[in-house]
Amino acid sequence: MRILLVEDEKRIADFVQRGLESAGYSIDLAEDGQSALDRIHAADYDLVILDLMLPDMDGLDVLAKTRNRKVSPPVLILSARGGVDDRVRGLELGADDYLVKPFAFVELLARVRALLRRGQPTPERLVIGDLVLDCIRRKVSRASEPIDLAPKEFSILEYMMRNRGRPLSRTMIVEHVWDMEYDGLTNIVDVYIRHLRSKIDEKFPTRLIHTVRGIGYMLDTHDKPSANSGKPPQE
Repeated sequence: MRILLVEDEKRIADFVQRGLESAGYSIDLAEDGQSALDRIHAADYDLVILDLMLPDMDGLDVLAKTRNRKVSPPVLILSARGGVDDRVRGLELGADDYLVKPFAFVELLARVRALLRRGQPTPERLVIGDLVLDCIRRKVSRASEPIDLAPKEFSILEYMMRNRGRPLSRTMIVEHVWDMEYDGLTNIVDVYIRHLRSKIDEKFPTRLIHTVRGIGYMLDTHDKPSANSGKPPQE
């Protein structure tokens, strides 16, 4: 799940970003209204968390312009402006929820999960062969055996399962899960894929994570030919 956090106060932005990433979400950060609008128009987000007191414009203007899009993500306002008028106006302009600062992170996380459940068109569970991923409870099992995954491992697996049979490049995986540009040097994706393989493939007769030579990785119940050779990829 990819979330845009619009917050110019660094302390709060760092706190929220670290907490949501620990919960397994991919976070983009915008520090002003125009940056937020640019990101919203350039990418599809599952949720926007929006501060109202931004350095270049009122967050409500960002909300109004976001709602002018043909398809717009759910918006959770997170603001120190907690007056009744502010809350009513925000909800009337199309916000899906409103949380006043200061706040408890557990409440923010609960509201984020509720909004994502409400706006998520895909099933609560992803199933490929005997591998089951519960998107809501964030649990994974294979052949009914529970598998414990770290947050980033879960995010990579969810991304791969949602793109079943589609070769995903290391660039795509890094940008989706870590929100950073792939510099061509890091082996972070390969390291995490090895971790995932040791947990969901090693003990089972059918391997689900496949290397697609010249591209990256793919998750499916069968191999897909390499883009370079036309032959099945080497694992």
